[in-house]
Amino acid sequence: MLDGTLDQLHLPQRRNVRLDTLLRLRWLAIIGQTTAVVVVHYGLDFPLPIWACLAVIALSAWLNVALRVRFAPTQRLEPERAAWLLAFDIAELAVLLFLTGGLQNPFAFLFLAPVLLSATALPPRLTLMLGGFAVLCATVLVFAHYPLPWDAEDPLELPWIYLLGVWLSILLAIGFIGVYAWQLTEEGRQLAEALAATELVLAREQALSQLDGLAAAAAHELGTPLSTISVIAKELERAIEPNSPHADDVKLLQEQAQRCASILGKLNELPSSEPFDSVPLSALIEEVVAPHRNFGVAIDVALAHDPAPPMGARNPAILYGLGNLLENAVDFAHDRVEVTADWTEDDIAVTISDDGPGFAPEIMDRIGEPYVRSTRRRRTNAAGETSGLGLGFFIAKTLLERSGATVDFENRAYPDRGAVIRVRWERSNFERPLAFAAT
Repeated sequence: MLDGTLDQLHLPQRRNVRLDTLLRLRWLAIIGQTTAVVVVHYGLDFPLPIWACLAVIALSAWLNVALRVRFAPTQRLEPERAAWLLAFDIAELAVLLFLTGGLQNPFAFLFLAPVLLSATALPPRLTLMLGGFAVLCATVLVFAHYPLPWDAEDPLELPWIYLLGVWLSILLAIGFIGVYAWQLTEEGRQLAEALAATELVLAREQALSQLDGLAAAAAHELGTPLSTISVIAKELERAIEPNSPHADDVKLLQEQAQRCASILGKLNELPSSEPFDSVPLSALIEEVVAPHRNFGVAIDVALAHDPAPPMGARNPAILYGLGNLLENAVDFAHDRVEVTADWTEDDIAVTISDDGPGFAPEIMDRIGEPYVRSTRRRRTNAAGETSGLGLGFFIAKTLLERSGATVDFENRAYPDRGAVIRVRWERSNFERPLAFAAT
């Protein structure tokens, strides 16, 4: 039901980076590097090639100015260009460390910064390349570097095993923190995209509901002038002689008026689906079930024996949510799907169960998260392919929870097989007008 919408929404997207963000971060790095060099040379009176260090820092500042002049502040860089700028930052830091002690310099851990930025903003392949370049620079600095700025009378000599430990810690930090940052950012990005898909689905269903209501209203409003036209056409037909040159025109006018009346009659027969209509729970469930019949799977609907079912708004969130859960049950069921509804004075429960393989153990704890897909058998489409982006349960759960429901997923107890999904509302939430139920 949602595949077309999601396929349109989730097209491959390039991860562009704002140039202004990189420039601001680089200015902070330039200020910090300049301060560190000046304090060490003049404040602590440690010898170091200060002019060479300042020249390297000035090169970075010149590049910042050139980029600011060349591009607008709102310019968004393609991933490859952003990666080149971060690679320049790694190289600039490597040169500064080469002039000031290599990995003996405690600022060597700043190699992590550009890789971390890449992990949060760029594709994984570019992050891997930048991480490899940073590790290569750190490896070279183990063997080639100027002496660490220190007291000339008591020079600091660090053992090689200590430098090896520093190199290994930089390697592990780049790998572990980079992967962790990428995973957190990717989860946030996927969640944002999935929420956007949810909003799009709900907006489209609301638009369709409003169109139904507009069609019914238009049919009602056009009925009166059309009746007047029909009456006048009949009077003209009686008043005009049969051999009059206008007789055929009047007859055609009357036929077209009757045709319009027939079309408006069909529009009036459409079920009302204005957003604020109240419908019984039984009708709501039948509307959800109807599109999924005749797919080779029997759908049994069982309602409570109470003759007065609860009345609720025809909420697009509930229709889409329950419809998506039912569609999934039909896809995985062998022969039968059961939909049961029970209610009391305080709450309402709808249960959807099937006789399929049930939920796979590896996804039981993650059902309801975006992009979670089961590896178990699923019915195929007409082309013989399975479809879906792993967003169905997430969208269904999100929409139903917005209507005030709680959604639980479980498998049938052994020896029975199949999945069971229970949706519960407080009766007051279900029976609220749509303007309140969807908030």
